[in-house]
Amino acid sequence: MHIVAIGEILWDIFGAEEHLGGAPFNFAAHAARLGCRVEMLSAVGTDDRGRRALVAAESLGVSTRLVRTVESPATGSVTVTVDDLGQPDYVIHRPAAYDTVALSDRDVAALATDPPDWVYFGTLLQMAPSARAVTLKFLEAAPGANRLYDINLRKNSYSQELLAKLLPLATVLKVNVDEAAELQRLFGEPETDVQTFAREYATRFGYTGVCVTLGADGCFVLWNGEETSARGYSTVVTDAVGAGDAFAAAFLHGVSSGWPIEKTADFANRVGALVASRAGAVPEWTVDEAWAL
Repeated sequence: MHIVAIGEILWDIFGAEEHLGGAPFNFAAHAARLGCRVEMLSAVGTDDRGRRALVAAESLGVSTRLVRTVESPATGSVTVTVDDLGQPDYVIHRPAAYDTVALSDRDVAALATDPPDWVYFGTLLQMAPSARAVTLKFLEAAPGANRLYDINLRKNSYSQELLAKLLPLATVLKVNVDEAAELQRLFGEPETDVQTFAREYATRFGYTGVCVTLGADGCFVLWNGEETSARGYSTVVTDAVGAGDAFAAAFLHGVSSGWPIEKTADFANRVGALVASRAGAVPEWTVDEAWAL
């Protein structure tokens, strides 16, 4: 499966420690670990963090062919604090290099002969109008690709107007339970259970699928009209950074492998729980470890 992930490459700063991250990058790294051919469409700075990011991405199996290197602004970074339950809070530092993402005419032409099966995008990058234009340009150049919108709402990094533009672009929507409630609040809709949310949004936007993650309680998935709830897996949470991104990668792996939706949802929960049990957004893990949970 060929995937292009559009979005931020950045460093998560945990006190004195730094871990490479950014939701699209985390997703890309986990998808590569599952055997997918993955490219990032992003930008980094010429600084030390940018150089280290490129080396790390390639070592994780993520192609940086579409990653631009710029003199300014600096490579993206986020200050992360984790509460006693392992749940993260983020302070995003912008402007950042990823805001300058670009797509050349040569890159667009190459899509005609090597189109992706899936395009992944989120919300944070799209706050920059020029970056949003690049995302639209890419989607227009790859009309046959499936599109996973992993909404990933971050504090002060979304608006009702922006979400109204992004939601119709997807074929599959992934949210957590809090994000589902926030979408309903923003659009003046009554808050419902996740099943009703998934049905209403799938109908409204013509989605193939809607995934709602429920933390320790697992997930609810609506896929081609079929519904399933998959239980969560109990682990000691080290930090939850990257767990949702790992879930998304594992979910696409199951879908592309032709698994039943119940097996796909279960595997995605396993991988998400495994990643939450380890430090950093892209820790080492194996498929065998996920199935052993």
